[in-house]
Amino acid sequence: MMTQRFAAVDLGAGSGRVIVGSLDAGRWELAEAHRFPTPAVTVDGHLHWDVTALLAEISAGLRRAAAGGPLAGVGVDTWGVDYGRLAEGGKLLELPYAYRDGRTEGAPEAFFGAFPAERWYAETGLQVLPFNTIFQLASAAGDDWSGVETSLFLPDLLAYWLGGGRHTELTIASTSGLLDVTRRTWSEPILAHLRERYGVDPRFPPLVAPGTVVGDWEGTPVVAVAAHDTASAVAAVPAASGDFAYISSGTWSLVGLELDQPVITAESRAANFTNELGVDGTVRFLRNVMGLWVLAECRRVWAEQGLGADLGALLREAAVLPGLVTVVDMEDERLLPPGDMPGRIAGMARETGQPVPVDPPGVTRCILDSLALDYRRVIRLAGKLSGSAPGVIHIVGGGCQNRLLNQLTAEATGLPVIAGPAEATALGNVLVQARAVGALSTDLAGLREYARASSELTRYVPGHLPLSENQWLEAAARIVR
Repeated sequence: MMTQRFAAVDLGAGSGRVIVGSLDAGRWELAEAHRFPTPAVTVDGHLHWDVTALLAEISAGLRRAAAGGPLAGVGVDTWGVDYGRLAEGGKLLELPYAYRDGRTEGAPEAFFGAFPAERWYAETGLQVLPFNTIFQLASAAGDDWSGVETSLFLPDLLAYWLGGGRHTELTIASTSGLLDVTRRTWSEPILAHLRERYGVDPRFPPLVAPGTVVGDWEGTPVVAVAAHDTASAVAAVPAASGDFAYISSGTWSLVGLELDQPVITAESRAANFTNELGVDGTVRFLRNVMGLWVLAECRRVWAEQGLGADLGALLREAAVLPGLVTVVDMEDERLLPPGDMPGRIAGMARETGQPVPVDPPGVTRCILDSLALDYRRVIRLAGKLSGSAPGVIHIVGGGCQNRLLNQLTAEATGLPVIAGPAEATALGNVLVQARAVGALSTDLAGLREYARASSELTRYVPGHLPLSENQWLEAAARIVR
């Protein structure tokens, strides 16, 4: 039987890749066909995504992938929330805004002044973040919407340009704040409010489930995979049972549990937990944590200043420093935009009366300690709110290669950590494609068996670092929210 090959278009906020997944003898092998940057560009003082340039890179990557042999499928996943507006005939009206653009500052508060936050959460089950699509749309009230024929989220837009037709994939829609998460349909009350109060009618096309064949690229099926990159990553969590927590670790850390039903309670709303949708009717009950973006932005600043910015060296030097000397709130919105990240961390340390990290290794240790502390809080709170008791944490994505952070997570939570696969998003992408075109016939648990068989996994257990439970409790008390 000939090996089947699938192309995963996987876009992150720093880089994009076209990765070929090959299924042979029950094991997936992933190979990078093309890598390219995905920087935001500034136009008229606002951050945008140059999606036309991204499409050119994706097309080049797909041709490279196809040069190695026939492809059985193509699927696109990206980050959530961002969208493009199309006029009649599919003309792009402007480059899509990037979620880190500052135009949504104050938008949630203004929106909830007329549409009660309790009602919105009861519909969407979504965490309030300033860049949710709903707040981007409210901030676009001054734009001309009369010529908008349709709007497409980024992965749907790119898939459309590859021949995938106009559709809205369900997992990406669930990041928007426009979806009735219980009924899994668009929320008409919210869309009506956008039209009536803001004059905004995005006209998103019909919803499709992950694993729907939506068109073809040069004769190859285009599959609407779990188009939100976190949904693809969670689909590839190599769990052997359902009692796990996950951390999709990269630019962002998405920390939570996989459930059968959303948790929409006053307590979950107060805790700002989100209910996003996953493969096979699952719910991703999670919180967004700022993630390794903070360290990456620090490294950018240090490199510009001529200081040491090599990640391996920073982690080695940070590992020998005392732990939990200084911790900061990794969900503070000041850490969201680009800029002087080391200066912001220093300012946050001063505000809370803690020692200010004075060099790159010290700042690195502060960031990793703070991330582990937030993981501890979020996982324990998720279990309490959902009535679940995870027995293990799976860390997937590029951040799973950070051994110091993995060990700190085990120490902070008191739970074993299984790290891997690093390419979980691409693996989840090709797994869903393969099932959609009939190359696999299995449920989600079966897909995860393939993920386990195809991954090199590393286990971390608590008790390897000199950090006591009292130290974690004392550090948590220093976080000001």
